[in-house]
Amino acid sequence: MNRTRNDSETLLALNKPKGYVVTRSDELGRKTVYNLFPDWVFDDGWMPVGRLDLDSSGLLLFTTRGKIGDALTKPGNCIKAYEIWVRGHVTDEHIAAALKGVESKEELLKAVGVEKIGTGGAKTKLRVEIDEGKNRHLRRLFGALKDPRFGTPLKVLKLKRISIGSFKLDLESGKWRFLSLEEERNLIKHY
Repeated sequence: MNRTRNDSETLLALNKPKGYVVTRSDELGRKTVYNLFPDWVFDDGWMPVGRLDLDSSGLLLFTTRGKIGDALTKPGNCIKAYEIWVRGHVTDEHIAAALKGVESKEELLKAVGVEKIGTGGAKTKLRVEIDEGKNRHLRRLFGALKDPRFGTPLKVLKLKRISIGSFKLDLESGKWRFLSLEEERNLIKHY
């Protein structure tokens, strides 16, 4: 993909498919997100802004400027939105607990926004917003809550990041593009 004059020189977006590791190299030989890019992305030192685990998909930003990455990942600085499917019946009490915060392994995990957007059998679809990104944040947050009908922990079955700050995912799975200069300005103007 050739860069145009309207393209950012410091930010690009990827729609990460499930099954790719967000790292420059993997000692286990798994596919990394760099397998989805031309070689120059790796060679020129483009680094991911935050992470998504192997089983998660969705928006990842990459930058060549550490200050931008730091600003977008600093707790409290930037809202990230996700669509998740949870195994279990998510109640209003669960949503209130997620907003208040849940203790998990000696740290508080919480969301800044939770909206129930669908159900299917014993599964619930949620739109969740967080302003920090602790390791496996949403999986641990909902895993610390119990299904009221079965008494088993809720489990995040599917997780897709749909936005970071003002930038919304608009790419097919496995595809990437540069942010436009306007998208870059809108994303980093607050930091």
